Amino acid sequence: MQTNGRREGGEYFRMMQLQQTLVVQNEDPDDNYDYKVEGKNLSRTSTPGRHSWRLTAPGTPISNASTPRRISWRSTAPGTPMSNLSSPTTSIGTPYSYSLQYDISEASDEEDFESYYPVPSLWRLLEMNAPEWGSGLIGCMAAIGGGVSQSINAYFVGLLVATLFGTDKAAVKHKCTTLSFIFLGLAAFNFVTSLLQHYCFAVMGESLTKRVREKLLGKLLSFEIGWFDEDENTSAAICARLATEANMVRSLVGDRISLLVQAFFGSLSAYLLALVLSWRLGLVLLAVQPIVIGSYYSRSVVTKSMAGKARKAQKEGSQIASEAVINHRTITAFSSQKRILGLFKSTLRGPKEESVRHSYLSGIGLFSSQFFNTASIAVGYWYGGRLLTEGQIEAQQLFQSYLAVVFSGYVIAEAGSMTSDISKGRTAVQAVFKIMDRNTEIDPESSQRSTSKKEMRGKVELKDVFFVYPTRPDSIILKGLNLKIEPGKTVALVGPSGSGKSTIIGIIERFYDPLRGTVLIDGKDIKGYNLRWLRSHIALVSQEPSLFAGTIRENIAYGKQDAQESEIENAALLANAHEFISGMSEGYDTYCGERGVQLSGGQKQRVALARAILKNPKILLLDEATSALDSFSEKLVQEALEKMLVGRTCIVVAHRLSTIQKSDSIAVIKNGQVAEKGSHNELMSLGQEGVYYSLIRPQEAASNSSRFH
Repeated sequence: MQTNGRREGGEYFRMMQLQQTLVVQNEDPDDNYDYKVEGKNLSRTSTPGRHSWRLTAPGTPISNASTPRRISWRSTAPGTPMSNLSSPTTSIGTPYSYSLQYDISEASDEEDFESYYPVPSLWRLLEMNAPEWGSGLIGCMAAIGGGVSQSINAYFVGLLVATLFGTDKAAVKHKCTTLSFIFLGLAAFNFVTSLLQHYCFAVMGESLTKRVREKLLGKLLSFEIGWFDEDENTSAAICARLATEANMVRSLVGDRISLLVQAFFGSLSAYLLALVLSWRLGLVLLAVQPIVIGSYYSRSVVTKSMAGKARKAQKEGSQIASEAVINHRTITAFSSQKRILGLFKSTLRGPKEESVRHSYLSGIGLFSSQFFNTASIAVGYWYGGRLLTEGQIEAQQLFQSYLAVVFSGYVIAEAGSMTSDISKGRTAVQAVFKIMDRNTEIDPESSQRSTSKKEMRGKVELKDVFFVYPTRPDSIILKGLNLKIEPGKTVALVGPSGSGKSTIIGIIERFYDPLRGTVLIDGKDIKGYNLRWLRSHIALVSQEPSLFAGTIRENIAYGKQDAQESEIENAALLANAHEFISGMSEGYDTYCGERGVQLSGGQKQRVALARAILKNPKILLLDEATSALDSFSEKLVQEALEKMLVGRTCIVVAHRLSTIQKSDSIAVIKNGQVAEKGSHNELMSLGQEGVYYSLIRPQEAASNSSRFH
């Protein structure tokens, strides 16, 4: 039996005592505050997006940390200034003062977002479309042809107008017939170019959407669990990104870009034609174009800023809607439909107002761009008429130049109406590449990590482990925890709620890395293993089992690739699940429903156990696996667990006495440390002063009382 040492004088003991005897003197969640700990100060500094813990001797100067998202533990001698924390390196010196720093630097508004994550270039987006560059090239050529054809069409329309003023009827008829065939040819040409243009860019856009979604989901699945704990990375927000932002990215390489290409070359050819036909009139028309272009650009800037605000507002509504659908049973049980609907309406009020403002400003921008475009034509028409009266140009040249500019104006107006969608696409691209450019802190695919050729024995050891959750930097969960588990043994973790039992499970699975200290498996640091290989030898069964929307067979087979039918049934037998599965009309092909809603709690738990058994792990982690079950289901699951524990290292987080007593050893976790360790009888022998005794005695009394009655 081991108990936490009480001997005075040890440096490690003093360090632990400093953390366990905190007395709050003053606390302000939005400001700074200090703790007094045996003559030393434990100070917390709060600034927007940043929290810092430091334990120093009085008078020790402390500088601010500047590195974003850094957690660090340091100790220094009294009076030593704390430097900026710019490295994750752990250093332990003279244990007179300690610094526990968690620093978060998040973009708090759109300007910060822009500075941290600048908009990626269009070239980078096109690189993702490299396999479709052939289609893109054909689409661009078709768009250029479609744009230039507008100027050609204007040229011949001007010629037709001039022809109609002719006096020779035979010549007029002949020219009109010829021009009719020319227009027919132009119509066929426009049909082909338009078809190729939209088809090729649609192929590019859809391929990019597919590729972005695949890469985005692949990147998301590689992130550490701590990233998903953040408020902005909820399941609803992530689903919204996959569903909407990938589609918005499409607008930058889809039909809208083809229209911009068409508009650019259409206007370019139109003004070149005007310059060739009448350089004076062409220069006037060209001089007023900066005003037209400026009106389109200002509209694009306004819609871009509005798009970011609307996107942020819509995300809140999407999150509430997603949570309402997921938790519809709870909402129905409490008859909270009106309450949820009211909350949803209140969140939609913001997007509605933003959309109205967006439409209003977008309308003003569209009006101004079209006004200046039409005004430029009016100026050209006025000046052309003046040149005509002075005899410097002919009527045919005036009509051709004028109509070329008019026809290009239609294309420019159509492309200008797409600036709003393009602005939204740029915002979406920024958000997408923010995720793609992020490097996960715990890489499951790291090729630099080794895979042991020896068979894993299952020895687990935690040495001097400190831990805080990234989203809760104010709360130190584990404070120098030490725990050793021999291969093939079962250890139960018990303790008050929030003491860190489930945290230990998460650290062994390497969902999180400890702030300080090491986790060893078979004597080797867990960080030295290839994470995918390591997790293939570890199985986790949680209090709320996670089942997928598939058949029971598919859910069990998830534990092992290419599992045979006999292996699946054998795993179900060991999990006491085969009987209830066989009793169903469709057997192993029974559909579980979303998150397994078609099965009872006990059935879901046994399916999850069968999945873990099929994996055949060396280390089994059970996090309150039976706490939510009724007595009958608990008995069946407990019997399955007893079969499963043979020959495996097992770590059990449990509250129920029936589960705890069957363990080889019991570790009592309190205040982030192992307060007591031993068998049930050994820990109970400590009496009322023991932590375990105070936790278990009420259960024993309740059990004896129920048997008596």
